Amino acid sequence: MLLTEKIQEVREQVKQWKKEGFTVGFVPTMGYLHEGHGSLMQEAKKQCDKVVVSIFVNPMQFGVNEDLDSYPRDLEADKKLCSELGVDLIFHPDVQEMYAEGFCSFVDMNGLTKELCGKSRPIHFRGVCTVVNKLFNIVMPDKAFFGQKDAQQLAVIQRMVKDLNMDLEIIGCPIIREEDGLAKSSRNTYLNPKERKAALILSQAIFKGEELVKAGERDADKVVSFMKEILRSEPMAEIDYVEAVSMDTIEKIELLQGTVLVAMAVKIGKTRLIDNFIITV
Repeated sequence: MLLTEKIQEVREQVKQWKKEGFTVGFVPTMGYLHEGHGSLMQEAKKQCDKVVVSIFVNPMQFGVNEDLDSYPRDLEADKKLCSELGVDLIFHPDVQEMYAEGFCSFVDMNGLTKELCGKSRPIHFRGVCTVVNKLFNIVMPDKAFFGQKDAQQLAVIQRMVKDLNMDLEIIGCPIIREEDGLAKSSRNTYLNPKERKAALILSQAIFKGEELVKAGERDADKVVSFMKEILRSEPMAEIDYVEAVSMDTIEKIELLQGTVLVAMAVKIGKTRLIDNFIITV
């Protein structure tokens, strides 16, 4: 397995692989890798000959007073997991390598970024779109793999690739959960034991909400209200949002039909966690 901090070295290696006829899969991450990231790497390995993983905590997608400085990092553990799963190349640039002095070009989007996380994190998706665009231009993958836990991000990336005529395929992969149901996240490490137990209220609301829809409920407000009631039963839970939106447009809907995303963001203590379910009605 190769590890490099340099853009040029990634480009040269990928060009060589493509000369040899290999397909390239790409998994962009911010590191502190867990089984959720591992599932993306495994899927990339199944579908592509070579796998590149990027590890870069992108400052552009963090707002003021967010957790950029405290975001967990462990490169040695990340390297170990990547090696065990057969990753071929880790790209681990520093900020100066990704954003040279005088950097002033950005990729932005309207529509899909105004609801859900876009409301409380107004600069977030501009940062995501810009860095992912840059990473796609550096790695030039045939396929890129993203987790459904960040469902709005997945929809945004899919739209960006379509709108900008990028020559790659975006693959969405299922949420990976702990045995007790909590969606795996690097930010779970922020939770103390009491908060960790309280955080289970997110997945409980998700599972019960999905059951309600499968039982035939089609009124979005009723599903959302039902899930909020469950969340409010946990005193440590502070709701940022619970919304039902179209997966295609990330716009609020009144009637559940087509492919629907029901998503939430909830603070447990100081830690903001997200979870969701996607269902075709």
